[in-house]
Amino acid sequence: MIDVANLTKYYGDFAAVRDVTFSVGKGEVVGFLGPNGAGKSTTMRMLTGYLVPSGGRAVVAGCDVLEEPLRARSLIGYMPENCPLYPDMRVEEYLAFRAGIKGVHGARSRARVAECMEKCWLTGVRRQLVGTLSKGYRQRVGLADALVGDPPVLILDEPTSGLDPTQIIETRRLIAELGREHTVLVSTHILSEVEKTCTRAVIIARGKVLAQGTLGELCPPGQSLEKMFLDLVEEREAVGA
Repeated sequence: MIDVANLTKYYGDFAAVRDVTFSVGKGEVVGFLGPNGAGKSTTMRMLTGYLVPSGGRAVVAGCDVLEEPLRARSLIGYMPENCPLYPDMRVEEYLAFRAGIKGVHGARSRARVAECMEKCWLTGVRRQLVGTLSKGYRQRVGLADALVGDPPVLILDEPTSGLDPTQIIETRRLIAELGREHTVLVSTHILSEVEKTCTRAVIIARGKVLAQGTLGELCPPGQSLEKMFLDLVEEREAVGA
């Protein structure tokens, strides 16, 4: 459902992402794991059409992101790390507005908005102005926005950022459930997120993929994901490229 080949992004002479290659199969929940500044968000922005790659290719649900950008976006539910929301709209109003943009109207829109508010624990604040919400609640609105069009592919950038411990546990559970109906790529720098929600992981640092596979494939017997991750990142930092 997601196929990335040699994806590269330069800012002047600086390579933020270099020759990134990975795939995500239908129904998988794959963790895109790396330290802050590793290139996770840049890669996701290229996948969703918000940034134009300097090189390489990205295909989502059979649709080339560069050749058919509008169609590709219609197949993706994207939750950026810092959700750009309309503060003067009420939660339910905002989600209905976003559903309309995504081609969901009438009774189906009302049903999708209600379902997504329930899934993301927003029903109690449905009449509240978005601008008055805490960061955690704004994250929930961003997640509901990604879901409201019922896309086959979800791309979630740090979805638990700003949530309290209870909300983090519920969000992890929701992401795992979403994998039954959607293909999910979720970026994080938190190792436990990958261990608790993902079937596979792609590890990136300094703009390059260092390893990918199931947790069993990535971690030798007796070694933790944390140690494997730290060893890989430290090795990459040591070589400096």
